[in-house]
Amino acid sequence: MNEEPFKVAVVQAASAFLDLDASIAKACDFIEQAADHGARLIAFPEAFVPGYPIWAWLIPPGKTHPLRALYHTLHKNSVAIPGPAVRRLAEAVADHGVTVAIGVNERNTEGSDSTLFNTLLYLGPDGQILGKHRKLIPTAGERLVWGQAPSNDLVVLDLPFGRLSGLLCWENYMPLARYSLSASGSQIHVAPTWDRGEPWISSMRHIAKEGRCFVLSACQAFHIDDVPDDLAFKSEYLSGVEGWLNPGLSVIVDPDGKILAGPLDGEEGILYADIEPHELVGPRWQLDVGGHYSRPDLFELHVHRLPRPGLVDVREPVGGDDQGSV
Repeated sequence: MNEEPFKVAVVQAASAFLDLDASIAKACDFIEQAADHGARLIAFPEAFVPGYPIWAWLIPPGKTHPLRALYHTLHKNSVAIPGPAVRRLAEAVADHGVTVAIGVNERNTEGSDSTLFNTLLYLGPDGQILGKHRKLIPTAGERLVWGQAPSNDLVVLDLPFGRLSGLLCWENYMPLARYSLSASGSQIHVAPTWDRGEPWISSMRHIAKEGRCFVLSACQAFHIDDVPDDLAFKSEYLSGVEGWLNPGLSVIVDPDGKILAGPLDGEEGILYADIEPHELVGPRWQLDVGGHYSRPDLFELHVHRLPRPGLVDVREPVGGDDQGSV
């Protein structure tokens, strides 16, 4: 691991709502800006491309037709991994030699190409896809939009500046998911989210203190004006809303649970923090939940990492195996 200090960044910004090309372009602009300020790792909010489906909390589930129409629009503007939109992001990442963790809506191209997943995508400084993590369980109304994902991508990435993990929004409230990452050596944890407010910030501080890791919590600062006027659900379900639908309140927290940057309230911007490599290990002298505090003689956790496809194509020879034998 490199022993030089390095800078991390958290982007707090609104998506170009339900517009894939514009959301990718906006992400590329923020990548350039953060890289120009010396960031080596840049974290973006949950579902930044092409937007968080806020209607999941507004439209009753029985309203089938408006939900279908919005789902179609979201699907049309979602990404395949790999795919052309991801390639555009990867080119920007490679141009600036940074590592990026960004929330995207992802189509299940390995199957029906119709289900969407809430995915955390990792891109390396050479533009390669380092990995992705699909949200294990969408929260409440989100289940009407996103599919439930397997656990085989719940991994920690070993990067030159440290070991990187991530969980999306309320996955961070899953103790066993957190523990699996701590036990795999996570040192820097990204938490892209739509949540905000004091309880969430307290949780980020707890997770940093518990895991003795840096936590980068990235949320969208999303204003009512960020919802296009031509979307019917805006006039029907958001007509009385003014101002910020989400003020953001992104933060960066150190392994002692202290806030290094943020919370950024009601504005777009980038938070920065400098990390000394010794801070990735030193605090674990006192507490290492994936090491000397784990007590494997008393507790154990099994994580099933084998993928389970929805379709297994088994082809048996017609007439049995002995057909054509001599």
